[in-house]
Amino acid sequence: MRVFLIDDRCTELPELPQVLPERGFLWIASARREFEVRAGEVQAVLQQCAGGQLVDLHLSDLLSNQLPSHFDYTSWYDLLVFRRLAAAPGSDGLFLDNEHGTVSTARQALASIDTSPVGFAVFDRVLLTVHPADCLVREFFATRLAQMTVNGNGASRMPPSAADLMLRIVNHMVDGYLELRRLLTRQLTTLQQTLLGPRSRRVDWTALLESRNTLHQLEDICEDQRSAIQEWIDGLDEWPSTEDTTARRDRELLRVRSRDVLEHIERVLGHVRRLESSIESAVQMHFSAVGQRTNDIMRTLTVLTAIFLPLNLITGFFGMNFDALPLIHSSTGFWVAVGLMLLLGLGLSAFFWRKRYLGTTHG
Repeated sequence: MRVFLIDDRCTELPELPQVLPERGFLWIASARREFEVRAGEVQAVLQQCAGGQLVDLHLSDLLSNQLPSHFDYTSWYDLLVFRRLAAAPGSDGLFLDNEHGTVSTARQALASIDTSPVGFAVFDRVLLTVHPADCLVREFFATRLAQMTVNGNGASRMPPSAADLMLRIVNHMVDGYLELRRLLTRQLTTLQQTLLGPRSRRVDWTALLESRNTLHQLEDICEDQRSAIQEWIDGLDEWPSTEDTTARRDRELLRVRSRDVLEHIERVLGHVRRLESSIESAVQMHFSAVGQRTNDIMRTLTVLTAIFLPLNLITGFFGMNFDALPLIHSSTGFWVAVGLMLLLGLGLSAFFWRKRYLGTTHG
């Protein structure tokens, strides 16, 4: 568990304080397991510094690893659970920038997207964040906030409130998926090439179905994210009005940043839906191509049948047991019949070729 005091600079505290200083706000960032162990201590600090503790149901939400993204509130704090979309640790090799992906790597790339939830409890001057054990967001922001004061103008760039820092963290998690868009698209292109390639009869349908299910799950997660942020924006409008110009300006900046986060989520949702639609289109094109090949085969067989049908008629005619048939008693009758059959077969073949009934159509 790491504790930071944020005012004109970011200062990491050695332990949880019992009283808030006059300026700035407190950021308590904890891993989920550590928060479970020290929940009582954190609750006591929240009571002393923020004037209220977490509700038991919200405490259970922060400790759960299965909840979808959602927003809730009380009169003294707001609660946001936001499921991240990030590459799981150890999966960097699946997103390498190469053109030799396989169906297996495409499936693993989708399955390697970590959707663990991150919990936020936003008080007036305290922000409590509960992260997965392997979440790099906490370290990223701890380092970034510490570097903001290096150039001497960090005070103007510091988050002015706990809610502002929460939105920055959420926006960073959303942008983390946006960075994976191109690499993930490259892997899914492999599935499409497999479906539409010359060996599409050997499609790994299990991998394809798993990929489609994963995209459906990502779409559901993105919709939950959008609903949670939209409820947060609606909650901002219900905050008590204030006459303080600085407070009004900070609140308006929160609305702007919230709308920016919502727009980024919309972009992620749109990208996931495009991937899903692309896979669906590839499946339909695959079955269309299979149907076209089947039609080509059936057309060729039909043409061959049409060519040999009159030949069978000729052989059947001269095979009848009658003495009065023409040419059967002539020494040239056989060659006349063979010539007639060849002429008829070649003529029909040329006719069907000119009509493009033979060969593969490309138009």
